[in-house]
Amino acid sequence: MTELGDDPDVEALAAARRAEALATNQRRLLVLAGDRDAGIDAAFDAVRGADVPDDEVTFVTAREGFRFHRVEPKRASSLLGTTRTLVVLDAHEDFSANALGRVAGAVDGGGLLVLLTPPLDEWPARRDSFDERLAVPPFSVADVTGRFRGRLVSTLRDHPGVALVALDSGTVERDGAYRQGISFDAAPPRIPREKNRRFPRRAYENCLTADQSAALEALEALADPGNAIVVEADRGRGKSSAAGLAAGSLAAEGADVVVTAPGKRNAAEVFARAERLLSELGALRGGGADDFDLAAESGGRVRYVPPTEASAAAADADALVVDEAAALPVRLLESFLAAPAVAFCTTVRGYEGAGRGFAVRFRDRLDDADREVTDARLDDPIRYAAGDPVESWTFRALLLDARPPVDQLVADATPDTVSYRTLSPDDLLADEHLLREAFGLLVLAHYRTEPDDLARLLDAPNLTLRALTHEGRVVSVALLAREGGLDADTRRHMYDGGRIRGNMLPDVFTSQLRDEAAGVPVGYRVMRIATHHAVRSSGLGSRLLSEIRDEFAGDADYLGVGFGATPELLSFWRDNGYGTVHLSTTRNDTSGEYSALMMHPLSPAGRDLRDRHAAWFLGRVGDVLGDALSDLDADVARAALAAVDTAFSPDLSEYEWRVVVGASYGPGLYTTAPGAFRRLGLAHLTTPERASLTPREERLLVRKVLQTRPWNAVADELDFHSTAGAMRALGDAYEPLVDEYGTDAAREERERFR
Repeated sequence: MTELGDDPDVEALAAARRAEALATNQRRLLVLAGDRDAGIDAAFDAVRGADVPDDEVTFVTAREGFRFHRVEPKRASSLLGTTRTLVVLDAHEDFSANALGRVAGAVDGGGLLVLLTPPLDEWPARRDSFDERLAVPPFSVADVTGRFRGRLVSTLRDHPGVALVALDSGTVERDGAYRQGISFDAAPPRIPREKNRRFPRRAYENCLTADQSAALEALEALADPGNAIVVEADRGRGKSSAAGLAAGSLAAEGADVVVTAPGKRNAAEVFARAERLLSELGALRGGGADDFDLAAESGGRVRYVPPTEASAAAADADALVVDEAAALPVRLLESFLAAPAVAFCTTVRGYEGAGRGFAVRFRDRLDDADREVTDARLDDPIRYAAGDPVESWTFRALLLDARPPVDQLVADATPDTVSYRTLSPDDLLADEHLLREAFGLLVLAHYRTEPDDLARLLDAPNLTLRALTHEGRVVSVALLAREGGLDADTRRHMYDGGRIRGNMLPDVFTSQLRDEAAGVPVGYRVMRIATHHAVRSSGLGSRLLSEIRDEFAGDADYLGVGFGATPELLSFWRDNGYGTVHLSTTRNDTSGEYSALMMHPLSPAGRDLRDRHAAWFLGRVGDVLGDALSDLDADVARAALAAVDTAFSPDLSEYEWRVVVGASYGPGLYTTAPGAFRRLGLAHLTTPERASLTPREERLLVRKVLQTRPWNAVADELDFHSTAGAMRALGDAYEPLVDEYGTDAAREERERFR
């Protein structure tokens, strides 16, 4: 340990920590707390002390005028996939948990992360632009708390490998010396023997660890149809590089490889590695990593396709590589199994999101699929040695390693054994295990959970958390967002097209559906709900929603929810008393799903709001299904309509009844009056106690009558032998509808054909 005394010689301190980082191939964290200008000056001292060339330094700050590479904090994600020797993060302005995680991930082994903060005792009480984003109407910045930063400060003061300088008092509070837990370098990569190797030797020579070469060897299975390879790793282990080496190797052989990821940026490393390998092999014909399209001399290709288009593209290709699979919804992951061979590469704990839908929900379906599944896991860090204190600090500070309780502790949980409780931010801060379990379940609830979500959970005034616990362990959680209760000026602003954060349902109702009064009632939107995977489908989610309904019945006008619509989710919310009031008319870019909004009223004002929007929804949905929602999945349409909690009358004239009866019981034609068939179909699909139709018949109603698909397309999709057969089936399907809804005139007309 270097003795520095109380003199804040930042240059000497940085030199000592840099020497230690180089000796261990780890990283170190230097915190410069105090006045912002003094912190920037001290950061320059740190750069000098660390003896880092200017072109290896990045300042992440809103300030301008540096000789170093500078990145705006809101663009910190641009550092992902890059490596820097020293990064300075200015936390005085535009600071966020996301920026911290992304910046930390860019520091290379032997490097320093320098954090500029206000005085640590004052920092939790400071407010900046991130806090302003948390202050959603009707709340103000004064309602935002500083709990996240308070917790962050406590980790800075006690975590190994963190040096802390109090600039205002001129003291070194912690020198950050740390030499414990240092491990030797990871095992070197292994090159399989030529007779056992499919990929070129050069690909293996580009591997940096034994883990990476083993993953590349597993990825050789992509050359043969019927295989699925799962590659899991924490961030910084080289899984994307291994995927790129595999893609380049396949393209060099002449294969057409489709690569998909949540966004192009996520796939950048895959293409960089593939391009480099093809160049080294002399096999690159054209294109480039920046274009996300590489052509090989052999005729092979590596090309990026967005997730919503990847299934169709991969079906005609030779292989599909999915990077950051955990950040994609299960429905899309399942569709990728249409590819001849597919690799799912997923980050287990990462700064871009820690969604574990892949591991928890999709893996069982993959194992049941007709695929030979190969697993590979990368544990050895590539850019720094194991035991790196900056990595363990970011995992701890941002809860990247938060997990729900182990299965054995909650396996016996039932709706009768659990207790309902409020988990306040103070409760969570007072019990680290409780915080980790609750946040770990929230991670499971969504396909992308970011570090910023932890800050929102602890500080946002509009959020509240409810849970079920079994013997003290969290088994189910729901994160609720307060909405509505907006003043007239705010409602008018929304009506005129202004966006209001944190008020999803009032915003949609007001700006899109033209209901200026929708922001008056107060509601709670279920942002996320999750039940421990060991006891899923045992009624715990419904029990939690029931408790929430009882608790808020006297304090709010409604409960709401918005989500990517699937038949299963629509049915779950319907069974819990929520009714459909809206379907979005555009697909989510990442999930590829249309969103559904559903409501459960708690007061007369909430019931009025629900009823009028349910009625408006039924009034327009028939037209929308034939237009913007013409490609909506038929089962999603069936489930969404079944969940509309408002009666719909077909209101057919005597003439229209004669046409419908003639087409069902007699020789008439559907095309004579399709509007009558549409209204009658909607009446059936929105009636709780429906006439007896099979699911196939209901899909026929949706596809042909509501979505006006061509007869040949409908017949093909629903496996009719001919369009004539589909036409006869439609007539047959309307017979029980005539019997159920028909007027006296309709029944008289029916008797003519009996």
